[in-house]
Amino acid sequence: MDHVPDFETLVERHRREIQVHCYRMLGSLADAEDLAQETFLRAWKARDRFEGRAGVRTWLYRIATNACLDVLARRPRRVLPDQLGPSGEPGGPIAAADLPWLEPVPDRLLDEAGPDAVVVERETIELAYLAAVQYLPPRQRAVLVLRDVLGWSAKETADLLETSVASANSALQRARATLRERLPAHRAEWTAGDPTAEETALLKRFIAAYEAGDPQAVARLLHEEARAVMPPYELWFGSAAAIVRALSLSLDPASPHCVGRFRMRPTRANRQPAVATWLRRPGEDEYRWFGVSLLTIEHGLVTELAAFESVPAAAWGLPETWRDD
Repeated sequence: MDHVPDFETLVERHRREIQVHCYRMLGSLADAEDLAQETFLRAWKARDRFEGRAGVRTWLYRIATNACLDVLARRPRRVLPDQLGPSGEPGGPIAAADLPWLEPVPDRLLDEAGPDAVVVERETIELAYLAAVQYLPPRQRAVLVLRDVLGWSAKETADLLETSVASANSALQRARATLRERLPAHRAEWTAGDPTAEETALLKRFIAAYEAGDPQAVARLLHEEARAVMPPYELWFGSAAAIVRALSLSLDPASPHCVGRFRMRPTRANRQPAVATWLRRPGEDEYRWFGVSLLTIEHGLVTELAAFESVPAAAWGLPETWRDD
């Protein structure tokens, strides 16, 4: 295998972009890490059969895609709460549900994909896109990612899937039609790219309102039809009014449903503005890691809020406890 670079160098050069590819396919950061490892294990075992005609990156993407298809064949699609049923109303404590939830990915991992990787555009990594992709059968999902994200040709895609070019093109058309049905029509109006001064100011106000435990201050930042999902809880809210009613229960120290006080710092996830969160529960002295919330901003207001309580702090390179310094 003289034409393949030192294997350790190969792994480090392509690890992040292969992990991002697996994340797009699977919707789970933890699964993506496992499948990236599986990809390089399969590559190591097959290194003597690598012929070099397609290039190392293409070879690795082929292995990763097939590894993801193997997983998707035996696992249900990942979901967000608003895909499971109608919105609800706050009413006190709620129980977590053990479901295959869609997970966020920190931008720092996307930025580490490497200079040779395809640029990770927001349109192909944001939560709305990934949630829509989850509705696609595995092979349609693979065709869509290979063609529309990685820019593979119809023939390359068909060869990987061991099918005809006509079948691959048909799968792509069906996948694109499903995405048109599932993606928000006003998606192009969302804040995209690097944070703007307006977005930065809004995030500061959002953090200040939460840290002050002031639901009405949060309300002034929400679009009236704002939606909030909170994996691992199935309950979700479909209006600013419902979100504020829930906050009034959870932030009021006099409420029996008060969760405590928050500390937050701005971050980025899935190419979207986000806040990392620590919580000091009633009776505790320390702010402990709580999770990450992703925001969708449209015309200066928050239209979507996705709070992920179960994501590990280590994945975000953040401490388990809050330090005021």
